[in-house]
Amino acid sequence: MANCILKTALFLCFLSPCLLPAQDAEVFPPNPDKRSIEAIKVEGRLKIDGRLDEEDWKRAGPVTDFIQIEPFQGEPASQQTEIRVLYNNQFLYLGVSSLDSLGKKVLRATDFRRDFDHRQHDLINLSFDGFNDNRNAMVFATNAFGVQRDLLAFDDVFYDVDWDGLWRVRTNRSDSGWVAEIAIPWQTLRYPRTADSLQNWGFNLYRNRRSTNEISAFSPFPRAFSATRMEYAGVLKNLQPPPPRPNVRLQPYVLFSYDRYRTPSTNEESDDTSFKPGGDVKWAINSSTVLDLTANTDFAQADVDRQVNNVTRFSVFFPERRQFFLENASLFGFNVGQAGDGSGGSMRIQPFFSRSIGLDDAGSPIPIDGGGRLVYRSSERNFGAIAMRQREMGDSPATNFFVGRFSENLGRQNRIGGMVTAKNRPDGTNVSSTLDGFFRLNETQSVNAFVMHSVGGQTDKHGLAGIAQYINTTNNYKIWLTQSVVTKDFNPEMGFVARKDIIGATPGMNWYYRGKLLPFRKVIRAFEPGFLPEFYFQASTGKLIERQLWFFPIWFNFQNGGYFGYSVNPTFQRLAEPFEPLGVHIGEGDYNYFRQQIWVSTDPSKIINLLGQIDWGAYFNGRLSTVDLTLQFAPSPHLSLSGRLNRNHFVKVGEPATTKTFDLYSIEGRLALNPRLQLIAFYQQNSEDDSKNYNIRLAWEYSPLSFLYIVFNKNGFRDTMDLRQVENHAIVKLSYLRQI
Repeated sequence: MANCILKTALFLCFLSPCLLPAQDAEVFPPNPDKRSIEAIKVEGRLKIDGRLDEEDWKRAGPVTDFIQIEPFQGEPASQQTEIRVLYNNQFLYLGVSSLDSLGKKVLRATDFRRDFDHRQHDLINLSFDGFNDNRNAMVFATNAFGVQRDLLAFDDVFYDVDWDGLWRVRTNRSDSGWVAEIAIPWQTLRYPRTADSLQNWGFNLYRNRRSTNEISAFSPFPRAFSATRMEYAGVLKNLQPPPPRPNVRLQPYVLFSYDRYRTPSTNEESDDTSFKPGGDVKWAINSSTVLDLTANTDFAQADVDRQVNNVTRFSVFFPERRQFFLENASLFGFNVGQAGDGSGGSMRIQPFFSRSIGLDDAGSPIPIDGGGRLVYRSSERNFGAIAMRQREMGDSPATNFFVGRFSENLGRQNRIGGMVTAKNRPDGTNVSSTLDGFFRLNETQSVNAFVMHSVGGQTDKHGLAGIAQYINTTNNYKIWLTQSVVTKDFNPEMGFVARKDIIGATPGMNWYYRGKLLPFRKVIRAFEPGFLPEFYFQASTGKLIERQLWFFPIWFNFQNGGYFGYSVNPTFQRLAEPFEPLGVHIGEGDYNYFRQQIWVSTDPSKIINLLGQIDWGAYFNGRLSTVDLTLQFAPSPHLSLSGRLNRNHFVKVGEPATTKTFDLYSIEGRLALNPRLQLIAFYQQNSEDDSKNYNIRLAWEYSPLSFLYIVFNKNGFRDTMDLRQVENHAIVKLSYLRQI
């Protein structure tokens, strides 16, 4: 039965494109006659104020005539955008005028958070390919209020979204639209040392006019891709950057902390104060090689984890939030898994997971004495290494960590590579080895795969895992097949795996329809139904243990960026051992049940916006209703408030039949004087363990990437002995960045 269903799903998946109606806007190949813009060299230094009123800017003729990506691919942009490029020996300057017939009153931004959500803001996004290899992109984006967003992209597949570069931007808003003036130091950019003093770089810029959700670009690319697909980029011509030279970025810090604890057995309180110096050093040895060193590493400024009440059999993947591990994460933290649109399946295997360093299983910090990271990237190959030393703390002994990574670029955006990780403790060493490959078959099709072996550690057994994913993405459909295998003894102590002893098959398809039959076209942009089945077999026995047939007969994407979807999910679960979601005991056995879901999002750029999911129906031997709603109120980018409710209501589930409700609340507020001075407060309460936690953080960027943080934390929860634990922390941290 399972094989029949799987074969049917695969047949529909790969034949579905033939059944789709033809549409006008298709994926087109890169234009060999690339659009270009010329940079003008100037002698003086510009004042960055967002006005473009210096004489030097008047010398640079603007480039205009952007082309739409959304909603009408290939049409001229409805609003004019102008680009000017200047440079001197210190900076690359860009002046971008985003003209708007309705002026500044239609500009939208919901907060001043760095690396803001691009769906919520008017923005411009600049991509640079300094090596002209059509693979690597350095991305700098800003909204209409001068808030920064930057990232590194590789093959339009892997992204370092939390990379923070050193650059400056100021904006100005008027009745004609908004202007951004940007200065990027040459030391921040990566480019080769060449015999010819003139260089031409791959370059693209796209603009999102958020009031109409229109995306337009300097060099057009298919809407199925992103602006980091650099083979579609234009050319930034006649640059004469100074030869790349070694530069060093020093970032020392000092930290003062006060900690208070209450012992539940005696109800006595204890406190402690400490002073801690430390810091990081970044040495750009050349344009391809960067060495990072860290000593007495501290992450007090890192955002707190959001709790999750998990009712699935998959382990929860918590994202990395610590800055040292976020940079170059795509080189070390590559994975094959689920995309943001749900495609690819929910099985996740990650060869290296940086949260295995400096954090325990509960996410509490363990001190890091120091370490380093070396990264080399070029058009031919990439390699890197990480070495860290974790301090002894309580029951956790002193531990050494090592990661080594190598990949070779082959032909047209293909790559093969390998990785080894080693975690060394006094009681043994766990080693994992990985071979991986990425192959772009043509503009729309790719294959991404790796195989892993683990040995040693606490189990001292050998284990294997592998995953391969085929994806075909066009403007009209997306189809995929992900196949995964994880043996019972697989134990990557420095990696992440959602489940063990599993063979997974997750084919799927999404249709994208924008044809003439689409109703209410002023409101609805696209009809996107889909079928996302998932099949899991126990690797040690070959038996089917889980089948989920996610079918989305209704999914509408709206013109304003919101959406509405309805799905059904017939599910089969075979429990070989008891399962306890949120402490509700469910016994062994076979379970068939049927669930339904509603997915909704209003315009995310509006002053009041809502994001929600409602999930109801049978659940194992009982019923479960889940509500997950987030409401944001952002009357100004200076003030943003959001609240979230996650409620799981069990009805006669498990043994004995349990009827119980678990609520997880959170409230977050952000008050910002400007993008450089912000007060952020976050509170969450979970009835599952009676936890009540808050985090208050004042962040002042008094100089580019130099910060003063004042942080207050309170954590309260009931432990396994049903005793109340309370921890209070107050932290003041001052860091300073100097680039030499």
